[in-house]
Amino acid sequence: MVSAIEIRSERLLLRRAQPSDVDGLVELQTDPVVRTHLGGPRSRAEVQHFLSNGGTAAIALQPGTYVVDADGEFAGTIVLDRRAVDRPGHVLPQGDELELSYVLRQRFWGFGYASEAATAVLHAAASELPDQPVLLVTQTSNARSLALAARLGFVIRDSFVEYDAEQTLAVAEIRTFAERQV
Repeated sequence: MVSAIEIRSERLLLRRAQPSDVDGLVELQTDPVVRTHLGGPRSRAEVQHFLSNGGTAAIALQPGTYVVDADGEFAGTIVLDRRAVDRPGHVLPQGDELELSYVLRQRFWGFGYASEAATAVLHAAASELPDQPVLLVTQTSNARSLALAARLGFVIRDSFVEYDAEQTLAVAEIRTFAERQV
C-alpha cells in the first residue's frame, strides 16, 4: 500500500480520517443518491454505531485509505487496497491485485475531484510499489464511474456479477501514473 500519511494535489489534501469527519462519513453511507451503485443507503443508526465503536480510528489506521479534503472540507474517501482473493474480478491467477475505490459527497461531484484524488494516490503508489495491475471495479450501470475510469487510463477487461448486480472490471498498470502531474 501507500505509506504516505498525506498526499497533496493541486486542490486536494488526501489525509487520514479524523473524529471531525464523522458527519461526512455518515452522509456518504446514508445518502441514497451516493449509494445508488453501492448497494443502497445504510441506516444512520448503523453507521453511527460502527463509527462510535472505533470505526473512525480503524479507518484512519488502514494503509491506503484517505479522506479527500477539499479546502478543509470532507469531500469523500479514496482507498487503494488489495482486492480480496475470495472475491470475483481478478486479472492475475493468484488475485490480490491493487484495487482503487472512491466515493464523494454529492456536492463535490462534477469538479474533477475524484480524478484528481485518484491520480494523486496512484502517482504516490507508483513511486513506492513495483509495477503491477491496478483494478477498478464498478457497477456496469454506473456510467460516471466508467467514464472516470476511462479518463484515468483504465481499460475494461471483464464483467461479472457481485452483490446481485453486474460489475465491470477495468485495469491499468501502476507505472502509467508515475509521470502524471498531481
